[in-house]
Amino acid sequence: MSNRFVEQGLSAPVNVTWEVTLACNLRCSHCLSASGCAADAELDTAEALDLVEQFHQAGVFQVNFGGGEPFIRLDFEKILAACHARGIMTCISTNGTLLDRRVVGRLGETGLVAIQVSLDGANRLTCDAIRGAGTFARAISALRLLAESPIPTSINTVLTSRNAAEVPQLHRLAGELGVSLRVSRFRPAGRGAENWQQLRPSPGQLLGFADWLAESGDVRTGDSFFSLTAQERQGLGLNLCGAAKLTCCVGPQGEVYPCAFLQMPEFRAGSLREQPFQRIWDEAGVFRSLRTLRIRSCEECHRFDHCHGGCPAVAHHIGRGVDGGDPECLENCVSALTAASLAGVVAGAPSAAA
Repeated sequence: MSNRFVEQGLSAPVNVTWEVTLACNLRCSHCLSASGCAADAELDTAEALDLVEQFHQAGVFQVNFGGGEPFIRLDFEKILAACHARGIMTCISTNGTLLDRRVVGRLGETGLVAIQVSLDGANRLTCDAIRGAGTFARAISALRLLAESPIPTSINTVLTSRNAAEVPQLHRLAGELGVSLRVSRFRPAGRGAENWQQLRPSPGQLLGFADWLAESGDVRTGDSFFSLTAQERQGLGLNLCGAAKLTCCVGPQGEVYPCAFLQMPEFRAGSLREQPFQRIWDEAGVFRSLRTLRIRSCEECHRFDHCHGGCPAVAHHIGRGVDGGDPECLENCVSALTAASLAGVVAGAPSAAA
């Protein structure tokens, strides 16, 4: 698909991220939505089923369900069934703790669902430090159940300073379990904003991951790491931000945003309780603004054609604004390491008085 058409925005999003609830039985330290308790006045079953019909009428191809923990919603499988009845593909992001053989068996009959189970370390200590005691073992159990089913399954790992060294091990673990690996980017949203400094990967870790990723063609990243992607991987996915162009996000209360990492009042595109989905997609001012966004500070960079300025959400969260350029792009990582190296040389040099 041509970037020119993507930048103009499609007649409907290819996929929508739908956070069906903020309720969650875990309190992960990097959670983008700071989930825990359900939000007030979340969409009820009738509203959720009506939204599925709106997605169908708009021509949405896939809905990516997240939260919170989607399986906490008692009507979640009913919402899934409505999607599948209309031929809408679904992908579920889950912590895996509520999956059992019966649920997996029912979902495996549809042929229209994929599941990614969160696992943030290749061993118990690393994972449980981020996600909570016992989560590693429970996620592994869920992955084994899913691997026995026809459901396409992946481990989803958020790259942090704590687990960056374990990504190759996670890749091997995925292979041993018979599932794939997807690595997502850590962004300073939700609870992740509170723990940004301690969990943010260093420039060296990001560059190391980029080098490893270039040699690992079967590892998926979505658009999470297009700012770090080597040219050899460009054909595997999108190389520019798809927010408001290819995708958007629906929150638990029916608020619509450009992406899951920009769920803030200033990026609210509309409410499904006030306007239909198609009108929000077509007419929302914030969507139109992002479709014409230019990251001028990056346009002269020799890698601009590879990443188009990177992730606006990260730039916004650290105070640069959505047009400020991604602070964790390949060039910035190299510059940061070079500056640190030069600072070390200067600090270690003998003074004139010595």
